[in-house]
Amino acid sequence: MPAHRRQDVGAPWLRCRKMLLMSTTDELNEQLNKLDAELVREMRARGFDPAQLENVALPAHLAELYKQREQIKAELEERAGEESDD
Repeated sequence: MPAHRRQDVGAPWLRCRKMLLMSTTDELNEQLNKLDAELVREMRARGFDPAQLENVALPAHLAELYKQREQIKAELEERAGEESDD
């Protein structure tokens, strides 16, 4: 694999984490709201009850949305903790 290609290879969660670090809290809240809406819409489209999100095995696409949502929530909680420490 050429050297310039290796930079593109990596864990998607790492790229997502870097993106989160560069975002403002308002942007993260907006992303979270969009992901929540998309997740609910996609769950309903696949016959899932969104209220049971925590209790069902999700197909890969929904699991990825859920993972992104949880990463954003964790980042927001971390930032809230840092702000309260100041």
